[in-house]
Amino acid sequence: MNDTATGATEKDYSATLFLPETDFPMRAGLPAREPVWLQRWEDMDIYGLQREQAKDRPLFTLHDGPPYANGNIHIGHALNKTLKDMVSRSMQMLGHNAAYIPGWDCHGLPIEWKIEEQYRAKGKDKNEVPVVEFRQECRTFAEQWVDIQREEFKRLGVLGEWDNPYLTMSFDAEAQIARELMKVSMSGQLYRGSKPVMWSVVERTALAEAEIEYQEYESDAIWVKFPVASARLEDMGRFVGASVVIWTTTPWTIPGNRAISFSSRIGYSLYEVTEAPEENWAKVGDKLIIADKLATEVFAKAKVAGFEKRTAVSADELASITCFHPLHGLAGGYMFGVPLLDGEHVTDDAGTGFVHTAPGHGLDDFGIWMESTRLLQEHGIDPAIPYVVGDDGFYTKDAPGFEGARVIDDNGKKGDANQRVITALAEHGNIIARGRLKHQYPHSWRSKKPVIFRNTPQWFVYMDKPIGAAGPQATSPLGVRSTLAQQGAGEGALSSLPDTLRNRALRAIDQTRFYPASGQNRLRAMIADRPDWVLSRQRAWGVPITVFVHKATGEILRDETVNHRIAQSFEEEGADAWYKEGAAERYLGAEYKADDYEMIRDVLDVWFDSGSTHSFVLRNKQKWPHLKFPASMYLEGSDQHRGWFHSSLLESCATNGYAPYDSVLTHGFTMDGEGRKMSKSLGNVVAPQEIIKQYGADILRLWVASSDYSEDLRLGKEIIQTTVDSYRKLRNTLRWLLGNLAHFRSEDVVDAKDMPELERLMLHRLAQLDAGVRAAYKEYDYRRVVTLLSNFMNIELSAFYFDIRKDALYCDPISSIKRRSALTVLDHLFNALTAWLAPILVFTMEECWLERHPGEGESVHLRLFPEIPTTWLDDELAGKWQLIRAVRRVVTGALEIERREKRIGSSLEAAPKVFVADARYVVALEGQDLAEIAITSAVELRQDEGPAEAFRLDDVPGISVVPALAQGQRCARSWKVLPDVGSDPEYPDVSARDAQALRERAAAGL
Repeated sequence: MNDTATGATEKDYSATLFLPETDFPMRAGLPAREPVWLQRWEDMDIYGLQREQAKDRPLFTLHDGPPYANGNIHIGHALNKTLKDMVSRSMQMLGHNAAYIPGWDCHGLPIEWKIEEQYRAKGKDKNEVPVVEFRQECRTFAEQWVDIQREEFKRLGVLGEWDNPYLTMSFDAEAQIARELMKVSMSGQLYRGSKPVMWSVVERTALAEAEIEYQEYESDAIWVKFPVASARLEDMGRFVGASVVIWTTTPWTIPGNRAISFSSRIGYSLYEVTEAPEENWAKVGDKLIIADKLATEVFAKAKVAGFEKRTAVSADELASITCFHPLHGLAGGYMFGVPLLDGEHVTDDAGTGFVHTAPGHGLDDFGIWMESTRLLQEHGIDPAIPYVVGDDGFYTKDAPGFEGARVIDDNGKKGDANQRVITALAEHGNIIARGRLKHQYPHSWRSKKPVIFRNTPQWFVYMDKPIGAAGPQATSPLGVRSTLAQQGAGEGALSSLPDTLRNRALRAIDQTRFYPASGQNRLRAMIADRPDWVLSRQRAWGVPITVFVHKATGEILRDETVNHRIAQSFEEEGADAWYKEGAAERYLGAEYKADDYEMIRDVLDVWFDSGSTHSFVLRNKQKWPHLKFPASMYLEGSDQHRGWFHSSLLESCATNGYAPYDSVLTHGFTMDGEGRKMSKSLGNVVAPQEIIKQYGADILRLWVASSDYSEDLRLGKEIIQTTVDSYRKLRNTLRWLLGNLAHFRSEDVVDAKDMPELERLMLHRLAQLDAGVRAAYKEYDYRRVVTLLSNFMNIELSAFYFDIRKDALYCDPISSIKRRSALTVLDHLFNALTAWLAPILVFTMEECWLERHPGEGESVHLRLFPEIPTTWLDDELAGKWQLIRAVRRVVTGALEIERREKRIGSSLEAAPKVFVADARYVVALEGQDLAEIAITSAVELRQDEGPAEAFRLDDVPGISVVPALAQGQRCARSWKVLPDVGSDPEYPDVSARDAQALRERAAAGL
């Protein structure tokens, strides 16, 4: 029975307990407190202190992929910059000198477009403004947004050289970008050619693949007859009156048609229409050549009621055919023959098995046309590619009968070109069906308007011409795709291939580490398949293509003296120098006549700008002495496999021969809580500024670290709240640590070998965690770091170790080895946890660390991860305590029922009977204070199976518990129910242990 005295007034002993004492608040108040830490770091120059402290350590350089300076940051920016900060901070604490130089991409169409919008709003004409004046307005616009974004990034807790960032529009950067371009030119890799590029009519410029996004679009689809004009003599009888049928979703490209592609791998036949409605385009008696697999579908689209197969048509027969253009004779044009060419790109998955080939409007079309140049010439066919559509989307004179019709207007809307072409085809009797098709179609990621493939003169970098090779082009402009490259050949195989840009890049990919590893195959596939690199843009705000072309010969001027003059002027005046009066004469000097040369006015694609950053950031030791080249890492979103990762690889391989990075880390995109893409129209955009305002940046950082960034990340109200709850648990654990460490003195330190088993178990776990946390940080696996530490702090500390040791820490005598050992362990825990969490919870760990170390110049971010002794590892002890904890779980499970049934109020009122049938548990429990471990006042341990009604857990066989009440009186200080309460006459209402504690406190004057 419980003999606890009732009715007596107990003395309040709370002042005699070592209760937690701390000013570290339970409520974080992050939105208000975080700016205080930011100001403190700025005042003490924490970044500069790091550099000085780490000056002799190995360099780790994460090179910042530059965000675009034209708007407030969004959640994708926050994710990206936070990950970069975690990488730099963790590598710094792992013992590196991890300098971080932020940068901005400042040139290009989006900024130019904004200035043009301002002009239009004022009724101002851009073409009437001097180009240098216009460029200055673009520069000012970019400068404003750099300042705004800088503050937004700093508010995230991102540590870097914010007062000395890199800008692609700074004079030294523009000069170096020009130098890199001129290096490419001097090596023979740069050429001016004509080929189809993705063209934005709205923005009047060529676009790179990285500037394209695909959206659903409804296109006109037509099935068109190309009447056979000639064939081999022996075949002509069968093909008289026959037509080859093509299918296209771009009717406007028909005026640019110059060939039809087929495949020798596909079966074709000549079919005849036997039954069709009178009003049909396809008439009875029409003889049509179609792929066998698609014939039924084609005739269904043409509303043909009956048809018959007349004869198979072989590949040789097809190759001998020349067709009339379906617009033959329109406005006196289209009088040429249309040959049939065997192409690998042709399939019978859709359409007719024939591909209408307009070499000015598609890469495959262009490729087969260029590969067939000699064959075309042998048959008297002019291989010249017409310029059917101008930069404004209007047909040119090369489209007889349609000049003035428009494909796309200035607003990105369909013009009248499609309908004009369809009407003309119908009038010529050469259309058999039409329809509409919804499909994914390329759009500019800036204007969000559809683009077109259009043949234009542009500047390119060869992918497959041997670098440095002299003389004429070594390959066709499209480039030769190596079989080894397509198959993903290893470094050994690639080393024996020609020294081309493609092979250099593929070799570099093989030598690069990717996180996740799948990024390697993705980038490799893109490099293996890509066409020559288009560098030119027809805009004003950017680094000009700094080359001169001889007007008579078309040769590029390659002269290092001229190149030096150009670069030097850019260093002094910026790229604006190219546009100033007399620039050509200044650069060409007395050696050349300016009138003999064309000074190129196109600007470089901004991907070349950002792809060149390694040359003016990583290699600029005078400006940034703590960086290395190649960079240790490039880190961006998964779209940058076709963007910055891609262009930086090509640019560095072109000028250096190898990649500008040792490793590449890729993260996914941020979706809403339901996995949908964030968009203003859906109203599901989560702004980082709002999260910071309501919860603080550390909550945002914890969400980033807790997520699997290798995939798309989700973010919504519920996810934020879950993150807040996780943060609160971590904070409360640290607060409890701080509160108890208020009583820790240097003389309390106990050596590990002299500690009780429970403390040695915690040190073992610290040593295990040290290895796990370090490994996770080295692999950039922040989710693993958070999981390891959250589980440890919530489950092993708060719910186990702290729970058990509260009594000893609060109540034990000052001299208690158990209490002193626990305090020593808490000190080790604090030192490790604050360091391990510092790269993630940058503000909270600073606050936590300064609570114990408030001195000027102190910061958790000037620490390294602590060296945890491996001698603390004790697997045997851990195995033993795994059994003990299993017993504890059965006891606490039994007592939980007792509390729920209100038979006890606290576990300290209990003295359960624990039955142990398994000898392993008997050995493990030998010498242990199971009552202390289970947080009861006593335990009766029996080596027995236990009665049938005893409490058991299925996953802990051999252990059973029968609850019972503790015997004795309740200690007024510790609240344990013990028989020895009152045994010390000086302290009649407390246990003997608590009496000794009170005696020692009195002796110490406490």
